[in-house]
Amino acid sequence: MFDTLSDRLQEALGDVRSRGKLTEDDVNKAMRQVRLALLEADVNFKVVKEFTAAVRARALGAEVLESLNPGQQVVKIVSDELTQLMGGSGRDLVFARGGPTVILMAGLQGSGKTTACGKLARHLREEKSLDVAVAACDLQRPAAVDQLVKVGSQAGAAVYEQGTSRSPVDVAEWALGQAKADRRDVLIIDTAGRLHVDEALMSELSEVKKRTKPHNVLLVVDAMTGQDAVNVAEAFAGATAFDGAVLSKLDGDARGGAALSVKALTGKPILYASTGEKLDAFERFHPDRMAQRILGMGDVMTLIEKAESKMDERQAAELERKIKKNQFTLDDFLDQLKQVRSMGPLQGLLKMIPGVGQQLGGLQVDDRELDRLQAIITSMTPEERANPKIIDGSRRRRIARGSGTSVQAVSQLVKQFAQMQKMMRQLAKGQMPDLQGLAGGR
Repeated sequence: MFDTLSDRLQEALGDVRSRGKLTEDDVNKAMRQVRLALLEADVNFKVVKEFTAAVRARALGAEVLESLNPGQQVVKIVSDELTQLMGGSGRDLVFARGGPTVILMAGLQGSGKTTACGKLARHLREEKSLDVAVAACDLQRPAAVDQLVKVGSQAGAAVYEQGTSRSPVDVAEWALGQAKADRRDVLIIDTAGRLHVDEALMSELSEVKKRTKPHNVLLVVDAMTGQDAVNVAEAFAGATAFDGAVLSKLDGDARGGAALSVKALTGKPILYASTGEKLDAFERFHPDRMAQRILGMGDVMTLIEKAESKMDERQAAELERKIKKNQFTLDDFLDQLKQVRSMGPLQGLLKMIPGVGQQLGGLQVDDRELDRLQAIITSMTPEERANPKIIDGSRRRRIARGSGTSVQAVSQLVKQFAQMQKMMRQLAKGQMPDLQGLAGGR
């Protein structure tokens, strides 16, 4: 996600970051590199021009030239302007005071709209504890109803469908009546898409809106199509009003042109982003956090939210107690591995930690390494997991066979776990751990 743009922008700002004093030539040189980075990321030319002009004006102002650290101040200005470019403080859905909140999903065929309906349904259930239903009104595409039934069920949402024999408008109106009768909190309506924005698509969408009076109309756009995604958003904005965008397939968009152009050209904010294939790979779009990620500044708030959603207070308290009493075992370590895996790809999590993304550079972190660690631990007996010191040569060979790994891999895990326990003992005593010693295996 944004890897290419992130690398280029960090490279463009790398020189000014370290300078104790900046000249106008330094700023102009950095802005030329920023401009090229944005254009290569498929950001709209007009947006690039206005963005770099705004950054340059502020970078040559008193807030930078008179500051103690002008280079860092320029980076902050770029972060601020990126945040504004993508929507400022961001916004949430509008929720009804009484009766179901109706969310109408629109978009072109192939944009990932039906999957986005399921992901949004799951998100609202998990994050806001809402009772959600989805309505199958995409009767244009073969098997669209079956697809929504599947993803809706996986998301834990009620699915309202009447096959393909009735008109989409009638199905939408019927589904709204059902949602009211069933006292649902939210009704998400999946509508038909076309290969391009045409009169038939807009006419049907307009009629569904008229019958259901949605509180939110969300446009799903495929981030991987780059500038075409922005063109689609502009065409929809010109033909029918929508309240916000959902960027699908953002995990496959290394450039980021769509995310940086949609708000500036349509005036409509990005509300959500789909960041993977699984139903839980879906999150609120926070412009400020995304700007920090792009500039390699991490995203601590999202990391904390992900961690909090996967661990309850009792588990956290019990883990803290075990660490303080030096009772942290390989079973506990295995539980932590599973929780980390449930938070998403390790590469993405590491990039949320400030500074770590820059240190990784182009290095790819292999999630399969966590699978290997898990296989080794689960091949141990309960006694071995509780007390790894008893794992001798014959036990290591057995564990290696059982996990499909090597004796060396088993030995390395046991050694690293012993080092981890040593560090935890030092922390529990209020001491700073000897990181160099631990890294060297002493």
